[in-house]
Amino acid sequence: MSGITIYSIFKALNRLFYQVLYIFLFAMMVTLYLSCKKSDPNSHDAMEWEEVTVSASAYNSVPNQTTKVGNPLITAFGDTLKPGLKAIAVSRDLIKRGLTYNTPVRIDGLEGVYFVKDKMHHRWKNKIDIYMGDNVDSAKIWGRKKVLIHYLREKDTTK
Repeated sequence: MSGITIYSIFKALNRLFYQVLYIFLFAMMVTLYLSCKKSDPNSHDAMEWEEVTVSASAYNSVPNQTTKVGNPLITAFGDTLKPGLKAIAVSRDLIKRGLTYNTPVRIDGLEGVYFVKDKMHHRWKNKIDIYMGDNVDSAKIWGRKKVLIHYLREKDTTK
């Protein structure tokens, strides 16, 4: 065999090795993706709407309504509130019922979907606070009332 023939064979084997390596790595990535994929949270099979009647009041991002120390725009979960954001704070017993951070919530009497962005002091039970930006008058007009809320949560698969 001449030097050129051996070099050509080596070059072809090298190219074949890298092609097989790329195919193997691609197959491993697909396998990992499929094995780690969680159920689709938008799937009707994985999620369900729950209902609960709660006491609802409104709050603003002003110091005398939130905290005496720190920034009144920062929630207990660490999010920054901005006027216009559809956010609610929930009592801690509701967190245990599935109203966890970023849970979508529909509130009867209000348009749109709100998200759990804040949590309330331990003393409150079965209560939500609707964020109304810096408009204190609209919060006062809302007052306090009993409302039916609907929240999205994962289905209980143990039933």
